[in-house]
Amino acid sequence: MTAPTSDPIGVSLVHGIALAEEAEIGALTLGGYLREVTSQFGPNEAACMPCGEIMIRWSYRDLWEKSLAVAKTLLAAGVGSGTRVGVLITNRLEFLSCVFGTALAGGVPVTLSTFSTKTELKLLLEASACSMLLIERRVLKKDFARMLIDLEPAITDAAPGKLMSLAFPYLRTIAMVDDQTSVGAINGWDAFLAHGDGVESALVKAAMDNVHPSDPGILFFSSGSTGKPKGILSSHRGVCLQLWRWRTWLQVEDDVRCWSANGFFWSGNFAMALGATLSSGGALVLQPSFQAEAALALMEAERVTLLRAWPHQWAQLEAAPNWGKVNLSSLRYVDCESPIGRHPSVSTTWHDPNQAYGNTETFTLITVSGVGTAEEKMGSGHGVPTAGSTVKIVDPLSDHIVPRGERGEIAVKGPTLMLGYLGVPLDETLDGEGYLRTGDGGFIDDLGHLHWEGRLNDIIKTGGANVSPVEIDGVVRKCPGVKLAQTVGIPDELLGELVVTCIVPHDGIPLDEAAVRSFAAQTLASYKVPRRVIFLSEEDVTLTGSAKIKAGDLRNLASARLADALERQA
Repeated sequence: MTAPTSDPIGVSLVHGIALAEEAEIGALTLGGYLREVTSQFGPNEAACMPCGEIMIRWSYRDLWEKSLAVAKTLLAAGVGSGTRVGVLITNRLEFLSCVFGTALAGGVPVTLSTFSTKTELKLLLEASACSMLLIERRVLKKDFARMLIDLEPAITDAAPGKLMSLAFPYLRTIAMVDDQTSVGAINGWDAFLAHGDGVESALVKAAMDNVHPSDPGILFFSSGSTGKPKGILSSHRGVCLQLWRWRTWLQVEDDVRCWSANGFFWSGNFAMALGATLSSGGALVLQPSFQAEAALALMEAERVTLLRAWPHQWAQLEAAPNWGKVNLSSLRYVDCESPIGRHPSVSTTWHDPNQAYGNTETFTLITVSGVGTAEEKMGSGHGVPTAGSTVKIVDPLSDHIVPRGERGEIAVKGPTLMLGYLGVPLDETLDGEGYLRTGDGGFIDDLGHLHWEGRLNDIIKTGGANVSPVEIDGVVRKCPGVKLAQTVGIPDELLGELVVTCIVPHDGIPLDEAAVRSFAAQTLASYKVPRRVIFLSEEDVTLTGSAKIKAGDLRNLASARLADALERQA
């Protein structure tokens, strides 16, 4: 990682290397990316997925052909440049062919969360203005075909392509990847693909070649931790840069076999799992819905080398009945300090690039210290800007750039920055110099490394000092017996705010407040050590769809628990 540059000296403004200096970047449209990786790795296995007692496997050549078939059908149905195509599918093979097939046809794939309730799905469809919708009908207890009919009864009376909906005025056709039975405007999968039989591959190539890196490439929605999900539109170039970069950031080789059960309808998992794997010629080992015992068995059977999991999934994997029995010795790209990195059968010194910062608006990372960064360049904090990117720290009130080392709001711009939020003018999103004001707090140190400290409204002001809950949680989560942890600030007459850490402990492991505070005090300055520790059950913790803890709900719960404790003591 080349050292960042900054100007002027002493100001919190830092740049990544020039984009032209970045190595190992290929095609910058999603169609071009697919063509490049499938041409290079044609016979290699690209992805596999359990289906009952069998494994369905696609080679890179299969991935190209399946995506091509979807593209032909979309073109036959009238999809044109920029047409939005909703993809409401879990981590299964067809998610890949639907997203890449849409891109080949010149359309914009819109990834929709399969965690959506009927109300949430209505909001997503209204906001995204999809013309076509490709769905997985049955996801756990959900029936999305029935849900759509409940939202728009006209679906049952319309033929595919002929839907005229007042609720969703742009939507014409729906197809189900996991069902062959057509229902009104909803096609079974084979019947849907049959519409593309007469379309020549040359037409797909012509459509793909007419797409430019600066064009809208994909539409994701945020997880909605602070309100309604926001539609975030990214360019082809922004997405593809990150797909190529994750291979480099993780330093994976062509032996990578990446397990994932987390939805590709979130940008992080899309970029990390797909990018690291497909850019390297490896294989995705997909589990459409997370189930810990089955996940461990799948990792063992498929000789998984890399996995992408959320913190609460680590805990579930450890608690699975087959945890002590499975052979996970194939795991190579797994953080040695993670729970699975400490599994008896795993031997690794690999570290995840946790020194990084980004969000959906930057299509994952905009600062990073990747795997293999020299120790003398690693520094602390959350890395340096990616190629072509700039980060500054501003005073939220005056908008002025603050001196180096001073805290303020993180503002970013660069080639992976979104094209914009749906329905929001850019001049209401970016500042006068084109930076996105993230709402996150942090500072830049003397080496040019960003230090992210969490949401500005989550930073705890206690006894005249600013305390980052992110820093405290990073320490407390390593305490034996801690399953989940999040720190919040609770109003306090004396200190302003009280540092309170909320913990979900592992079952059967004794843990008390004194033990947690003692563990934290080994690493943290005294004013950062939680004044109080509250123990909760998993049912007490409210998560967003992407497994982020809702800090506002947690803060209210912690306040109520502390008030109850004081009342009992009175």
